[in-house]
Amino acid sequence: MDSNEYNSENDLNQPMLETKHSETEPVSSELEETLSDPSLSNFQRLRKATWIELNTLFRLAAPAVVVYLLNNLVSMSTQIFCGHLGNLELAAASLGNTGIQVFAYGLMLGMGSAVETLCGQAYGAHKYDMLGVYLQRSTILLTATGIPLMIIYIFSKQILLALGESSAIASSAAIFVYGLIPQIFAYAVNFPIQKFLQSQSIIFPSAYISAATLVLHLLLSWLAIFKLGWGLLGASLVLSFSWWIVVAAQFVYILLSERCKKTWTGFTLQAFSGLWEFLKLSTASAIMLCLETWYYQIIVLIAGLLKNAEIVLDALSICMTISGWVFMIAVGFNAAASVRVSNELGAGHPKSSAFSVLIVTSSSSIIAIILAIVVLALRHVISYAFTSGTTVADAVSELCPYLAFSIVLNGIQPVLSGVAVGCGWQAFVAYVNVGCYYFVGLPLGCLLGFKFDFGAKGIWGGMIGGTVLQTLILLYVTFRTDWKKEVEKARNRLEKWDDKTAPLLEG
Repeated sequence: MDSNEYNSENDLNQPMLETKHSETEPVSSELEETLSDPSLSNFQRLRKATWIELNTLFRLAAPAVVVYLLNNLVSMSTQIFCGHLGNLELAAASLGNTGIQVFAYGLMLGMGSAVETLCGQAYGAHKYDMLGVYLQRSTILLTATGIPLMIIYIFSKQILLALGESSAIASSAAIFVYGLIPQIFAYAVNFPIQKFLQSQSIIFPSAYISAATLVLHLLLSWLAIFKLGWGLLGASLVLSFSWWIVVAAQFVYILLSERCKKTWTGFTLQAFSGLWEFLKLSTASAIMLCLETWYYQIIVLIAGLLKNAEIVLDALSICMTISGWVFMIAVGFNAAASVRVSNELGAGHPKSSAFSVLIVTSSSSIIAIILAIVVLALRHVISYAFTSGTTVADAVSELCPYLAFSIVLNGIQPVLSGVAVGCGWQAFVAYVNVGCYYFVGLPLGCLLGFKFDFGAKGIWGGMIGGTVLQTLILLYVTFRTDWKKEVEKARNRLEKWDDKTAPLLEG
């Protein structure tokens, strides 16, 4: 991204999209006009544009962070309730949530991100009627994906036994997982709806719905587990029911809201056309996200093979919990980056697209650096929020520099992934993730951890190396992007969208 991208006084601010429909007239942009205003000095242009973009960015990112945090709390509260039933129930719920359910969550969330690319660009170009079609098309594909996932859930006991879990834990975990089967199909509807709303910058309603659902979930869980005595199965069924409440409430909002009148025009058979091209983008999106999600989970699995595995696992689990909570902030910026980039590309605004990338990456990085400094300052006491053991506290303290560095990376890498989703680069990023994570980071971590006997620090350090390489590649590609060409690609897609029966993505 060259500096003269912002300073040139050419005609880039002129609308690039022309369509047949009156409701899809070229989109004006205060940001694009500011970046192209010859009456302002470079400093004035930068200052005004930064204020405009920051205001837009944080109105998107803040509620998105709240949504992901609240959804995370719903699952966590179920584990806490199960923990009060006994150690076996806690182990079963933890295994069901982090082992089986996280796999389905990552897959469905990844596939749902295809809606971000298409809905975001279509909304930016005022192709409002297509958003509802993409929502339905994605829901159809994710629901179909839920069927093989359901088979995995049904045979979860056999799978866990094959992985070496004890019969008691596998049996209890399977009971918990059976109650999560309805949750699979709630995911299949929720994530397309969520991305559909996000692409229109409608995020606060989802935050309110998630907050209300959390309160209701706590009440229903208490009733089912302790008053009705439904145990593990009751806990997971309530969790599934809570997700369906979120889905139903969001869909009711879409039906009743004035803001969605143009983007939701009802159910249509058009949703069943172009499914193959949509599936390709959805699959690339799922692979991209799952490779990232699984990467750091592998640390815990590998660490279980080290000496003094119990202390190592305790320390790592504390660090990963802290990292997971901080990561929710990055996920919010990821969503904001995707929305901003896809909207501006669809609207034909190359300067705004480039500037949005710069601001969202800088903002997320600054917040991550501040949080990393806080973690380092509290490294000797941070573990006491989880345990009173001094041995584990010392182990956590030793790992905190790695945790801090990971937090900094998580302030950059997820944002770049959001930019990739906004541009439709999912397949490219999937290849980058495979190479950097699984051909560099993972082997390097094993080499340092076992061959050179650095233990958990070696495993984590090697895998950080893979993340650094991936981040550098994405930074290079992103900031060398020709945003005029990206706008042209978005325009080409939109021209195909005018033909309602044609495939909607380029081959």
